[in-house]
Amino acid sequence: MDLVGLLKSQFLCHLVFCYVFIASGLIINAAQLCTLVLWPINKQLFRKINCRLSYCVSSQLVMLLEWWSGTECTIYTDPRAFSKYGTENAIVVLNHKFEIDFLCGWSLAERFGILGNSKVLAKKELSYVPIIGWMWYFTEMIFCTRKWEQDRETVARSLLHLRDYPEKYLFLIHCEGTRFTEKKHQISMQVAQAKGLPSLKHHLLPRTKGFAITVRCLRDVVPAVYDCTLNFRNNENPTLLGVLNGKKYHADCYVRRIPMEDIPEDEDKCSAWLHKLYQEKDAFQEEYYRTGVFPETPRVPPRRPWALLNWLFWASLLLYPFFQFLVSMVSSGSSVTLATFILVFCMASMGVRWMIGVTEIDKGSAYGNIDNKQKQSD
Repeated sequence: MDLVGLLKSQFLCHLVFCYVFIASGLIINAAQLCTLVLWPINKQLFRKINCRLSYCVSSQLVMLLEWWSGTECTIYTDPRAFSKYGTENAIVVLNHKFEIDFLCGWSLAERFGILGNSKVLAKKELSYVPIIGWMWYFTEMIFCTRKWEQDRETVARSLLHLRDYPEKYLFLIHCEGTRFTEKKHQISMQVAQAKGLPSLKHHLLPRTKGFAITVRCLRDVVPAVYDCTLNFRNNENPTLLGVLNGKKYHADCYVRRIPMEDIPEDEDKCSAWLHKLYQEKDAFQEEYYRTGVFPETPRVPPRRPWALLNWLFWASLLLYPFFQFLVSMVSSGSSVTLATFILVFCMASMGVRWMIGVTEIDKGSAYGNIDNKQKQSD
């Protein structure tokens, strides 16, 4: 390991990133809370401000991926569609197999200039998580309980609110509902067999109702669906801890732009269309494992400097008073002060590990496991 690699793997560096992220995130959450007074006066101004505040948080994670670890994401796509990315609203259907697949999606959104406006269909529990969850709440993310009887009206109502959104956005859906594991895949294929659907090798059976209602509610304002199939070269198994340690990964993403008029309006036909889409995604993944490339023309959108500049701004604002505080604590010589410092350090260490653990596959959602097998039906 070279000197730079050794430096990137040090816990002190990780603690610095964590401190800047948490401190700046809480400041931004407080600023977002203050913008609530704008909602009844000028809703569109409220939205524009919160898009930019959201960018200040999410771009810090993108900075880790792009600038700290140096991970690159190559897009395989039709050159005619490439020019439209970032200039239109779109629903993004992304496979959910890797710990950092969401981060790769954010990286692409950043490179196309719409990271702050990105939306996602997420589980309701995340809305209570400080920083990310609170940020999502103020940017009108769509939250669901994963119980369709409860979600049908609330999700549709939230989606309809996006019809007059003033900024271009990507709306991300993981139609598989949970991250791929062998155990969940086995259960999912049992359900597919019971329903008479073709088996999938590299994906879980998609849950169609969330996709169908999203298409129905956004059909007139979203001109296309982006089918994104993500994989990593050389059988890499990327993790957020690896990114934090500065490990470079090589992502390949096959993006197909599908015009909204090609997707059936009828719910049953839309569901059948989505199942067919996942069979095609499975074939693309199989071909990738065989050849190491996706179809279409490879392109690497250039990095933009704003994610790095945003992090440098917050680091310069927050680190100097933080280190001043640490020096004063250590130099005081008080045993109580030193004990407090050690306690805070240990709590910070646990906090960093907890934040990383949230993304780990083996600690992911139990949704889709054998105890929830009955939930597999649409």
